Amino acid sequence: MTNRLSLRLRLLLAVGAITLVALGLADFAVYGSLHSYLYRQVDSSLEASHRAIGLTLDHPANSPYPGGTPGARGATPPIEHGGSLAPTSPAASPAGPLGPGASSFCNDARSNAPGMFIEVLTSSHKVATATSGVERCPAAQPGGAAYSPKLPAVISGFATSAPDPAESMVSFNAASTTTGGPDFRVLASELGDGRVLVLASSLAGVGSTLSQLLLVELLVTAGALVAAIALGLWLVRVGLRPLRDVERTAEAISAGELLHRVPNVNGRTEVGHLAAAFNVMLERIQLLVADLRASESRLRRFVGDASHELRTPIAAVSAYAQLFREGAATRSEDLARVMSGIERESGRMARLVNDLLTLAKFDEHRVGEREPVELVGLVLEAVETARLVGTAWPIEFVADEPIEVLGERSALRQVADNLLANVRAHSPEGTRTTVSVRHIGLLACFEVADDGPGISEEEAKLVFERFFRVDPSRSRETGGAGLGLAIVASIVSAHGGQVVATSGPEGGAIFCVTLPAIGPELGPITDE
Repeated sequence: MTNRLSLRLRLLLAVGAITLVALGLADFAVYGSLHSYLYRQVDSSLEASHRAIGLTLDHPANSPYPGGTPGARGATPPIEHGGSLAPTSPAASPAGPLGPGASSFCNDARSNAPGMFIEVLTSSHKVATATSGVERCPAAQPGGAAYSPKLPAVISGFATSAPDPAESMVSFNAASTTTGGPDFRVLASELGDGRVLVLASSLAGVGSTLSQLLLVELLVTAGALVAAIALGLWLVRVGLRPLRDVERTAEAISAGELLHRVPNVNGRTEVGHLAAAFNVMLERIQLLVADLRASESRLRRFVGDASHELRTPIAAVSAYAQLFREGAATRSEDLARVMSGIERESGRMARLVNDLLTLAKFDEHRVGEREPVELVGLVLEAVETARLVGTAWPIEFVADEPIEVLGERSALRQVADNLLANVRAHSPEGTRTTVSVRHIGLLACFEVADDGPGISEEEAKLVFERFFRVDPSRSRETGGAGLGLAIVASIVSAHGGQVVATSGPEGGAIFCVTLPAIGPELGPITDE
């Protein structure tokens, strides 16, 4: 069910639930604390009044009543507890040995228990009487109303193990004998002669206070809950605003606007961290898309260049075949020319296809069996071959010490051959070339520098691209298919190296190949 709700609504529900639970616990704690406090106050008041009145009843010499303590032994027979009694007038009741009567008892006892219900019971749980009245005083309420608690027929629960019988007390709550009357808190104790002194205090004030507290708590809780939800809604809106920005940015990106980013990212918040990570992801996506578009552009150019390179030899072979059908087979001189042309063009297509296969192989970094290769000897072999092939291009070789690299020997030899062939293809006869092999830190450097026409900065950036030709006419006399340097770059990259082309300080071009070197202190370098 919660999965169908929005994040904002779930957060608001969580804030409301937590606030309601917290306020409810606080209200319960406050209500319970005040309830206990008020009852302790009532019990303390009852206990203080109870002790004062009980002391007077247990010690007649200290009694404030003339003639002794009301309800003492030898009084008139007790009246059943709970019976209906009507106090008589003091003037109609002669004074006896028990004192002036119940009305005098109430008047004097209320000095120690103002407004409380007071009653003395005999040991047989009857209301003790005097000659002129009953020892029962109803609780006086504001406005002149008087109420009495509904006491049980027998009050029990006194602690029989108390060292002083006067200290044996029991307290409980009781309802009023009058419908609609207040509840009472009752405190009873056994006196020394077996009688029971009962005091009760009305709980009307306590109930009114607790009711007002409950009303206030309900109002405060409702107001605080509304305020918490309103504040939570504002905070949720502010806190989730970056998510809305992320949503708008994602919609813009999906529409093809790759330059959009999440604005106002605050890295100190969790949502800010999410927005920052989202922006980083968008940067990478933009780069990937740009690379993909560039790759597609290179692929289209590659297909076009490959088609252009293959179209010429295919057309030549087709023309020779047509010439053969038109009668060249019967003429020996024409037949030799046709077969020579077909062989030449087929060889050109074969070289082009082999170059393309080489590029495909090393583009996937599929290097053959690797072994330690002594670079100085390998380059020197390529130099000797170049000297034999191009005698008009003098070459100087420089190397100070043996250098080993880990790689495929035939592929590395092809790198050296292609670089030297590039000098012969793009520089006039007599161009001097210097080939050097040396260490640069932990790298092995193989460099080919010539004093030919040189290379511009723009050409240096494009020279390793496939089918790139300095001569836009793509004449066979000024170069091959434009794959030689692309193969060099692909092989070097597959071996974990790098090749760069620069212009020499005094003209000419410099091609520098760097590869990871191996040595006794380094050990062999692997692909891991």
